[in-house]
Amino acid sequence: MPGFEGKSVHVDDRHLHVELKDGRVISTPIHWYAVLEQASISELRKYRFICDGTGIEWECLDYHLSIEAMLSGDARQSAA
Repeated sequence: MPGFEGKSVHVDDRHLHVELKDGRVISTPIHWYAVLEQASISELRKYRFICDGTGIEWECLDYHLSIEAMLSGDARQSAA
């Protein structure tokens, strides 16, 4: 989806933050993503953008997340 291409990911103790290439930042509660909430800092840093930048993969955690799902509030149901 145009405009939803990720640039960087940052996780703090409360939120998952995704900076988009157009400069917007999306933040959602980290507790929405139990796998990410339980992961180490080292594991969280090992992400890559997939699907033309519209998704995020943590291969070491076998976890994928859609940026569009984060925006729609459906991230809890669509993360796997």
